Amino acid sequence: MWRTRRAAGACEVCRSFLSISCAGRGPFSPPRLHLLSRSIHLPHPPTLRPLRPQLRASSQPFSSLGHLPLRRWKLSPVRLNYQPRRHFWPARLAARLLRLRYLILGSAVGGGYTAKKTFDQWKDMIPDLSDYKWIVPDFVWQLDEYIDLEKLSKALPDSEALAKLLPDFDKLAGSFSLFKDFFSPGHKLVSEVTGASGLLLLLGSSGETAFRATDASESDRQFKKGLLGELIILQQQIQEHEEEARRAAGQYNTGYSQQKRKVTDKEKVEQLQEELLRTQLKYQRILERLEKENKELRKLVLQRDDKGIHHRNLKKSLIDMYSEVLDVLSDYDASYNTQDHLPRVVVVGDQSAGKTSVLEMIAQARIFPRGSGEMMTRSPVKVTLSEGPHHVALFKDSSREFDLTKEEDLAALRREIELRMRKNVKEGYTVSPETISLNVKGPGLQRMVLVDLPGVINTVTAGMAPDTKETIFSISKAYMQNPNAIILCIQDGSVDAERSIVTDLVSQMDPHGKRTIFVLTKVDLAERNVASPSRIQQIIEGKLFPMKALGYFAVVTGKGNSSESIEAIRDYEEEFFQNSKLLKTSMLKAHQVTTRNLSLAVSDCFWKMVRESVEQQADCFKATRFNLETEWKNNYPRLRELDRNELFEKAKNEILDEVISLSQVTPKHWEEILQQMLWERVSTHVIENIYLPAAQTMNSGTFNTTVDIKLKQWTDKQLPTKAVEVAWETLQEEFSRFMTEPKGKEHDDIFDKLKQAVKEESIKRHKWNDFAEDSLRVIQHNALEDRSITDKQQWDAAIYFMEEALRGRLKDTETVLENMVGPDWKKRWVHWMGRTHEQSVHNETKNELERMLKCNEEHPAYLASDEITTVRKNLESRGVEVDPSLIKDTWHQVYRRHFLKTALTHCNLCRRGFYYYQRHFVDSELECNDVVLFWRIQRMLAITANTLRQQLTNTEVRRLEKNVKEVLEDFAEDGDKKVKLLTGKRVQLAEDLKKVREIQEKLDAFIEALHQEK
Repeated sequence: MWRTRRAAGACEVCRSFLSISCAGRGPFSPPRLHLLSRSIHLPHPPTLRPLRPQLRASSQPFSSLGHLPLRRWKLSPVRLNYQPRRHFWPARLAARLLRLRYLILGSAVGGGYTAKKTFDQWKDMIPDLSDYKWIVPDFVWQLDEYIDLEKLSKALPDSEALAKLLPDFDKLAGSFSLFKDFFSPGHKLVSEVTGASGLLLLLGSSGETAFRATDASESDRQFKKGLLGELIILQQQIQEHEEEARRAAGQYNTGYSQQKRKVTDKEKVEQLQEELLRTQLKYQRILERLEKENKELRKLVLQRDDKGIHHRNLKKSLIDMYSEVLDVLSDYDASYNTQDHLPRVVVVGDQSAGKTSVLEMIAQARIFPRGSGEMMTRSPVKVTLSEGPHHVALFKDSSREFDLTKEEDLAALRREIELRMRKNVKEGYTVSPETISLNVKGPGLQRMVLVDLPGVINTVTAGMAPDTKETIFSISKAYMQNPNAIILCIQDGSVDAERSIVTDLVSQMDPHGKRTIFVLTKVDLAERNVASPSRIQQIIEGKLFPMKALGYFAVVTGKGNSSESIEAIRDYEEEFFQNSKLLKTSMLKAHQVTTRNLSLAVSDCFWKMVRESVEQQADCFKATRFNLETEWKNNYPRLRELDRNELFEKAKNEILDEVISLSQVTPKHWEEILQQMLWERVSTHVIENIYLPAAQTMNSGTFNTTVDIKLKQWTDKQLPTKAVEVAWETLQEEFSRFMTEPKGKEHDDIFDKLKQAVKEESIKRHKWNDFAEDSLRVIQHNALEDRSITDKQQWDAAIYFMEEALRGRLKDTETVLENMVGPDWKKRWVHWMGRTHEQSVHNETKNELERMLKCNEEHPAYLASDEITTVRKNLESRGVEVDPSLIKDTWHQVYRRHFLKTALTHCNLCRRGFYYYQRHFVDSELECNDVVLFWRIQRMLAITANTLRQQLTNTEVRRLEKNVKEVLEDFAEDGDKKVKLLTGKRVQLAEDLKKVREIQEKLDAFIEALHQEK
């Protein structure tokens, strides 16, 4: 206040001084103000230094540490009485610091807003897990209200007190310590419940209200109260045991005078241990009941998901994707040394060691065929276990689902597996390396991929192939040499360990035991038969066998009855271990027994191995794909990458186009080909069996009668069949011509093998219509009965046809004679050729017969006996020894040539005989009945060719096209056929490239889903 009053007084003094000064002087000049007034009105007093001009920008930069904007000041003259001005720098510093606070405050507000916005965004990204609490029964969350979990953790005395109480029993302290760890603090108990039963399954949040309303029934409440009551009773029993242990310890500490009661204390401790074991088993049963309830809940949720209420990727899709990758890899031939190193659980063991039983317990169904002592697993079986609303099984290449809850479907599934195994085994072998792929889905199944291999044998028995033992070893090694494969080694506990073969094999494949899990089966039999139970303990602790393993388990897979159900086997296993001395004496630990614990351990190990190795395998296939693509670009730069299936489709289209081309053949072309081929087929019979015998007759009447009889016989017996055969051969030749005809630059020789196979198979399946011969017989018979030649053109055509036929026969006859008698004098002198002795004899005989025929040109077709004797004697007189059969053979060809030459001369004479034919050769020496015969044959050939052409184009071509389509469809379904018929480097390279791309794509999709699940 005093500063304000002083400032006001100073201002009054300044104003009075200013008014006086202005009145006396006129122009304004800066007055000498009061000292305080100067500090107020002039915060920046003028100095002798020139002032910087004020910036005229529209927006000035502001800084709390900079100078304030300066004003323009006029320099005033210095007065003598002017007092020096004082600079108040603390005030200026304080003003600047006050301005700095605005910057700090603004930064704090802005940073807080940004941090709040970032926190809200991060909070929105976190999934709301509160929606899944309804899955856990409500009483689990209320355990702390009913049970004092801290007392549970202290229920047992520590190991030191027990050691003092019983110093002679070292293993007893370990048992109590194990039990103490089992009942750890309360939050661990709840986590054990949720972890063992798998309650924290990622499920959708929709439908929560309706589903929880179903769980809130009165029966469920009573069930929960019953479980809570049992847990409370369990706590009281533990407290009682604790009190007894304390009293026993107090009695022990009273002095050495009570050493005589030591035996009684030991008995109490043993009794206490048995009570603890029973309490532990009781707690285990409670957990199993909780797990069963959770299993039903999960089944209901999966059913709702199956109906489409929730749309998301469940865990089962992940294992299905991985199984698909393994299926593709099983068909891939790694020609570029890219081996399949993806993890899988390989189940190996001696024959009848219980491999299949362990696998069935894990799958919770009796799915494999069984036999008493004989080999049942004859090929590897890949079983993919995944979660699903229903307990079903299905094969990779089949859509049929087997309901594993029904005994009929189980029996059908076992039969199908056995049939597939026997089908895979080739003739002469006992086992097969081909894999059978089976998917098993059901609620509560652990997700994994297992491969059941044939049991290892020591001796080849009767009925087996000699190389069965070596084949089983090679199959087992092929699966176990995968560095990422988990080996599930099954050992029969009921037989001597020294008889085991599989342990040596496993130790060779995995000497350090980094991926081996050892399973001892038939422990119930081993406990009864083994004299020293410590031997079982040595096996489970890995001290008996030279092999090493990640873990050791002991299981019981039933009483040996194949009709036992999975539930009965599980109950028997639980009952056995509950009463077993192996657990009571701490030879076996609780987590090392039962197939349920084994299944959990194997599944965890499997997924751990998958996450560690799958990305490395994906990188290997990326490199393989790059190499294959580079090789294709270098070798086939202008060709598409067509795999075997795509090439087959391309070839299929080409073949169908070629078959369709058959329907585009002109009728004229069909008839010309049919007529020519039919005449080539029947010409010999017409000349030799019809024309020549008829021409030997003496008159035209006999000639016509002989011709009619022989034509009728020929038509009834041979001609229709010959015609159909000719038509079928013609169709085959045309089809082959279209199939094998080069297409120029577009021709791809890679299809030649396939086209040839399709052609042969189609022709083999094609069968001509049975009614064709009957209808054709009638048509041919009517055509041959007609003798009426209507015009001169037909007559000339018949003469030309006859001349061509006779000339062809004459040429053939001369060729036969030339071969019979050898070369003539011209060839002998020009080509330096000679005759053999037999040819010389034939030549002499021919000359003798020609002289005899020249003397009688109308000689009949056969030689008489006296004529044969005369010819033989004439030849003997010239020193030529001949046989009568040689004379007859030579005469046949000589007379045949003479007859054909005579017939050709007669044919030329008949060119002008059409006029006489019209008059029926009345009053004419010229008879041309042979011309009429050939006209009848020619007309029959034309009509037959026309009939066959109609049948071909209307019926047979379509039937052949249908057969070709059926053959192509059969080949398309037969993979072995395609591999056999479509071969070559190009095909194999494209096939490998397709497989590698498919594997890489599936692996990438699986890795992405795996990361999302994390």
